[in-house]
Order: sequence, then structure tokens, then C-alpha cells
Amino acid sequence: MPSVKSTESRKVLFVNSEIFPYLPESDIATVGRFLPQGIQERGYEIRSFMPRYGCVNERRNQLHEVIRLSGMNIVVNNVDRQLIIKVASISSARMQVYFIDNEDYFHRKAVDRDEEGKFFADNDERAMFFARGVLETVKKLRWKPDVVHCQGWISFLMPLYLKKVYNQDPIFADSKVVLSLHNDLDGLSFSKGMAERVAFDAIGPDDVSEIAEPTGINLAKLAIRYSDGVITAAGGVNGKLEAFAAERKLPIIVSPAISTENPAYIEEYDKFYGQILG
Repeated sequence: MPSVKSTESRKVLFVNSEIFPYLPESDIATVGRFLPQGIQERGYEIRSFMPRYGCVNERRNQLHEVIRLSGMNIVVNNVDRQLIIKVASISSARMQVYFIDNEDYFHRKAVDRDEEGKFFADNDERAMFFARGVLETVKKLRWKPDVVHCQGWISFLMPLYLKKVYNQDPIFADSKVVLSLHNDLDGLSFSKGMAERVAFDAIGPDDVSEIAEPTGINLAKLAIRYSDGVITAAGGVNGKLEAFAAERKLPIIVSPAISTENPAYIEEYDKFYGQILG
């Protein structure tokens, strides 16, 4: 029987679409803020990432560029895009947050919709850039995560890239993927041809068949396909996603309620990570 690492040596990479206080409070932003802190206080090492949306106030939140990590380029849809890494600290949590930035994708003053409420046409490319930007940054940090915990649609290509492209890299070869699902995917549609744009290196059409029709639900199915465990929102998620995860016989738990007054929820996340790691 393989030995189980102590929590002191375990590392968790959090890949978030939102983190409070950089974005307003929401279920996703609250988990993004308090779960990494609780897991760190449990004895894990953590790194936490989110996009540097244009609505994140850099001056107020004291973001600054990490020059030693910036300067890489990532090719998305046959175009070289500059990767800029910024960092800020949440002093009360003794925690740093890394931000993935790019002028073309993240300087608009909104998260994922225009002033008329329309989903950005390049949101698929933004997800590609974000996922690969996180992976390349972690490689440059030479930091080997045991668990990669993704939440929010913009992180949902991370499981695919980890298992199909970066799986031979010593930094990620042993990483397990945990996927948090929230009830925020219904009605989302990405631009046609997303599957072709996502595919590169070892990724072929069969590997991304779920997004032949590129909806939010189908993108979540793709993420589930390449994940090792799933956490569903307490209020429930689309039944198709629950069924898809069950068909794949993945470990599934309902998200423990985040409570700053009662940190007992950390125990449940800790146990789930242990179950995934075996």
C-alpha cells in the first residue's frame, strides 16, 4: 500500500475565477478567499491564482508585477500573447494571490460580460490563456502541487491541460484535480470552433468531444472528465453534471458551508483531499 503524505508536505494549487475582496462577495469568491486560508492553517502549502480582470483595483489592492515570473508568451489561436504575473497579499490571512494578466484579455472593465450583459466572444480564449498561464507560472516557480483545485468556468480547461499536455512534466505528473461546481453555468455559450482552438500538442478532437457544442454545461463536463474528484454546491448543480460525474465513478461531496465563525468545514475539505490523494 502506498504511503500517504503528511499534510505538512502536501501542496494545493487553487485556481479561482473569483476571490474576495478583489471581486464582490459571491459563493465562488467566498470559497476562493477563505478555503485557501483554512487549508494553509491546516498545515498545507498553498498557491492561489485568479485572472487580473480590469475591474480589480490595482492601487487599492496593492498589486505589483512579479518581474522574475513575467515575460513569457503563450500562443492562443495562433497569436503570441504576453503573460504578465502580478501578486497581492491578504495580510489578515497571511496569504498571497497571484494574478494572470494580459492586455488583450483582461484589461476590459468587466469579468465576463459587456455593458449589455452579453458573454464576451473571446471568453474561450481567455480561459485557454488563464489555464496555461497558471501552469507555466507554477512551472517557473518550480512548485509541485499535489492537488489542483479549480472553481469557476474560466478554470475549467485546467483539468484537460494537466492530464493531456502537462502530465509528463515532473512538476505536474502526480497532481490530482479537484473540481468545484457551482450553479452558474446554465445559459453560457462560447464561440463556435472552441474545440478546435482548445486542441494543441497531444489534444485531439476525441479529447474535447464534450465541447463540440461549446456551452457552459458541456465545458463543465469536459472538466469533470479529466478531474479526480468533484465538489458540488450546497444548493445543487445541473443534474446533467451530477449524472456525468456519477457515471465516471468519481468521488463527490457537497460543498461544506464556508463559515469564518466555525472553521469545522476545513476538516471536510481536508478529508476529501486525503481521499483523492489516497
